[in-house]
Amino acid sequence: MKHKQTFHKNIYIKVSIMLAFLLTSLGCKKDLPVEKIDLETGYQLIEWNKKLTEVMISDVFTPPVASRIYAYSNIAAYEAIQAAEGNKNSLSQKLNKLSDIPTPQNHHEINATISGVIAFATAGKSLVYNSEAIEKHKEDFISQLEKTEIDTKTLQNSINYGEIVGTHILDWANTDGYHQRSALSRYQLKLNDPGSWKPTPPDYMEAIEPNWNTLRTFVLDSANQFLPEPPTAFDTIPSSQFYQETIAVYDAVKNLSPENLEKAKFWDCNPNISFTKGHIMYYKQQISPGGHWMMIACQVIKEQKLSSLQASETLSKLGITIADAFISCWSEKYKSSLIRPETYINTYIDQNWKPILQTPAFPEYTSGHSVASSSAAIMLTHLFGNNYKFTDSTEIPYGLPARSFDSFTAAAEEAAISRLYGGIHYMPAIENGVKQGTQIGRYIVNNIGNNHRNSDK
Repeated sequence: MKHKQTFHKNIYIKVSIMLAFLLTSLGCKKDLPVEKIDLETGYQLIEWNKKLTEVMISDVFTPPVASRIYAYSNIAAYEAIQAAEGNKNSLSQKLNKLSDIPTPQNHHEINATISGVIAFATAGKSLVYNSEAIEKHKEDFISQLEKTEIDTKTLQNSINYGEIVGTHILDWANTDGYHQRSALSRYQLKLNDPGSWKPTPPDYMEAIEPNWNTLRTFVLDSANQFLPEPPTAFDTIPSSQFYQETIAVYDAVKNLSPENLEKAKFWDCNPNISFTKGHIMYYKQQISPGGHWMMIACQVIKEQKLSSLQASETLSKLGITIADAFISCWSEKYKSSLIRPETYINTYIDQNWKPILQTPAFPEYTSGHSVASSSAAIMLTHLFGNNYKFTDSTEIPYGLPARSFDSFTAAAEEAAISRLYGGIHYMPAIENGVKQGTQIGRYIVNNIGNNHRNSDK
């Protein structure tokens, strides 16, 4: 009997101690470590661009549309951050038809990074299909902030201002012709013109974004400001220049080295690759050319430990450059409407030949990746200097190893020539595409401001 009493007494003591510990823990909750969140560096903007990329890949946006989404979302972030920091370095006077950004009532009671993220999310979620994913990410971000020591009034002011700026950018975006383009005529196949673009295997999709050149440009005077010289005249005579340019594509694929195969796959960046299984068509999840360069910028931002302001400036200016590059390139594509190598080779040389990469569903000239990559390299070189060595790990999530480059220009040159190795472009589209992108990049650099490394943080 005495043993049982001792046993129950010990149990009572243990339970009492446990209850006391729990009550003490609950009572001292305010003394627990406060959750930390990085609002100083460009970390948040890196993460948000990654999240936006994931959503765009899932939504299967075309490369031109993806470039538009990156541009507006990052402009929103930059405009909110620069205004909240009181820098007065808005791009509103430098971007076509963008009115002055609403001024915060008291930027001293606003956290600039929070406003930038909210502006990014406000714009971004209205530009994608899966808006719920962006909204959920935004809610999680705010929930994290509520666990920090940020003043409640400051947090709410920051959120409110971010929404104001994001909405302002969206109102501007809605006047760029994007929604109106769907009412315009579709691309009409020129069946009597053997040198014109025709749909390609495996699904013979109709032409993608034939009216993209009707969109308002961001910095360029118009979509036609930097159009290249015309492509080589179509010809089927073996001694003709066009036939020889096609043979160069044919031979490049036929004699492809392992190194060049790796380059072709690394820079594929076609988010519209389709596969058919039975009666079901599905898409391979993959990043766009613009998305690839935005992720390169994110890697450099992280490496350089840039501030939120510097990071947002980098991403907005790069996004603007790539978006204008696609508008310009697409204008030429549907102006020249040139036949793809796959169609020509199957018709006149080898009916069983296949390119390494799936041929995109739009005309050949000029090469979109060549134009976008060259313009992006010009902007990034302006921001970070010549001969900036970096390792590009963008394709690791998609099963490809990282590649290292001695400069942004070297990366752009590899991206351009990869289109020959992939069997989807003739050399003139690559070479003149590089020239076109370089002109675009230089023009935009000269028109939207100084190097962020020389600006106030």
